[in-house]
Amino acid sequence: MALLSKDAILAANDRPTEDVEVPEWGGTVRVRGLSGAERDAFESSLLGPDGKPSPTRLANFRARLLARTLVDEAGNRLFSDNDIKALGEKSGEVLSRLFDVAQRLSGMTRKDVEAYVGNSDGGQNGGSTSA
Repeated sequence: MALLSKDAILAANDRPTEDVEVPEWGGTVRVRGLSGAERDAFESSLLGPDGKPSPTRLANFRARLLARTLVDEAGNRLFSDNDIKALGEKSGEVLSRLFDVAQRLSGMTRKDVEAYVGNSDGGQNGGSTSA
């Protein structure tokens, strides 16, 4: 087995996608895993100035991740950060189901999520999709 070159690594299409049927919305959505840089930015967005998870920034936690991972056929984000509040108003059951897919495709474990949600000063349990 040959070792990979830098060019081969950078050229690899390694961001998984999964199409998920959402009968409540009348169709299918595509979920794409975060890149390393996107995941770091997402996780950093949850932290307050003290470097700890911020209850304010945990509001719409699921919608925040989904806004970054729901994409169209060309791989473009469907939602901007400005759409997070509106997306968070959708069914909690649907958001939770899609969040699980986005979490898995992005390599985020339950322990990773609990490190933010479970350790926030506000004690949000992660079951809420809105503040």
